[in-house]
Amino acid sequence: MIIIDNTIVSDDFKSACFVCDLKACKGACCVEGDAGAPLDEEEISILEDEIDHIVPFMREEGVAEIKRAGVFDFDVAGHYVTPLVNGKECAFAVFNDDGIALCAIENAWKEGKTKFRKPVSCHLYPVRLSKYKDFEAVNYHQWHICRPAVEYGKSLNVPAYVFLKEALVRKYGEHYYEQLVKQIQEKKAKK
Repeated sequence: MIIIDNTIVSDDFKSACFVCDLKACKGACCVEGDAGAPLDEEEISILEDEIDHIVPFMREEGVAEIKRAGVFDFDVAGHYVTPLVNGKECAFAVFNDDGIALCAIENAWKEGKTKFRKPVSCHLYPVRLSKYKDFEAVNYHQWHICRPAVEYGKSLNVPAYVFLKEALVRKYGEHYYEQLVKQIQEKKAKK
């Protein structure tokens, strides 16, 4: 494991290869699963403040769900998550002409309508964070729907931590990312 500040990074994360392949998976992570994307309290506040800028980028079904339930829901463990439409796709999911699920929040961000890019849990995927009293676990999550991303990452020889650089810097900062890369390289050199 790798310890940086108050995080513990799982060993499998340092060796995993990963590059999203939306043409292959069709954005299944926005559709599959039994709950929406994890949110923290700060993100809920941002979504509540920014929702009027995001709604024009949403599907009618997603807007109806947000009006019904608000910008967040709870998973079975009581954690904050994005709401789902009919228990399926994220309320913020939109579909392009090729049937690929995209994020209405991120589309609004790309158009300069909001400063909020998307939930950090989405940006960090396939990393999942687990908060404990004294530390946060940074775990590589393996999900069958992401096999194309694993295969694509291997074919390009792109480690997951490289693919996720921008998201990791967003969450933890540049210094954290530099320390992560340094420790991974040191561990590889020892083998």
